[in-house]
Amino acid sequence: MTLSKDLVAASATPMVLLVLSTGPDYGYSILRRIAEASDGQLEWSEGLLYPLLHRLERAGRISAQWGVADSGRRRKYYTLTSDGAAELASLEAQWQLAARTINALREAASAATTPAHATVPSATPGAPSSTAPTPGPRPKERA
Repeated sequence: MTLSKDLVAASATPMVLLVLSTGPDYGYSILRRIAEASDGQLEWSEGLLYPLLHRLERAGRISAQWGVADSGRRRKYYTLTSDGAAELASLEAQWQLAARTINALREAASAATTPAHATVPSATPGAPSSTAPTPGPRPKERA
């Protein structure tokens, strides 16, 4: 399954900030960690990641500095700032609210699985019941 462009755009920032919440990391490793966390379902390109990292750096959510890997190769390491940590906490709370709302709506929809032609009791005692559709809640009237 792949995520829609809208969902990728909405989830990319919190995912990157979560990766960096565990310590400094470099671009390719961030891509690999996100792919691993999604069991290979989210395979981001460098064209998605690096513009995001640069935007987060300009916004003060992360900082970047050049370092040298054990292999001797130069890499740019990104670190979460205190502003980035605050942003991450806010984004996590927003995602938790969205997930709770989706789950509550799913449960309500499952509970409302009344057949389309439910039996409606007759208002007259002894009269046969009808098989008219059960009406749903009435919309609130606007003033």
